Amino acid sequence: MVRKTNTVYQSTRHAKFSLSYHFIWCPKYRKGILSRPEIVQAVKDSIHEMAKTYGCTVNALEVMPDHVHLSLSAPPRYSPAHLAGKFKGASGSRIAAHFPEVKQRGKVWTNSYFCASLGSVSTELIRRYIESQWRCIE
Repeated sequence: MVRKTNTVYQSTRHAKFSLSYHFIWCPKYRKGILSRPEIVQAVKDSIHEMAKTYGCTVNALEVMPDHVHLSLSAPPRYSPAHLAGKFKGASGSRIAAHFPEVKQRGKVWTNSYFCASLGSVSTELIRRYIESQWRCIE
């Protein structure tokens, strides 16, 4: 039996893989910092730079007024916890460096985050879900 699939696999020198994750994280105390366009752009730039550094592909990214949605594909050498730490850390550091008033009360992000592996759900479906989040708050 031949099973046909539309799964697109990525490759490294030693692995063939299809690993995608959906991350969500929030600012500490749900501060309204993500309503500022310049901070939103700093978060997006930081995430795209980290994705390039770690060989990840950003499938969808939305910065909502009180949280960040990120869907990405990543090589198997990085655990979801490692990726969450790197993406949150880099974006938080950038915010703290460029907007010191935001960091006056301590950390930029909460210690926690949400992560789901996408499994058999298509990245296109997750991308549409993330993009639709703006309609939920309007």
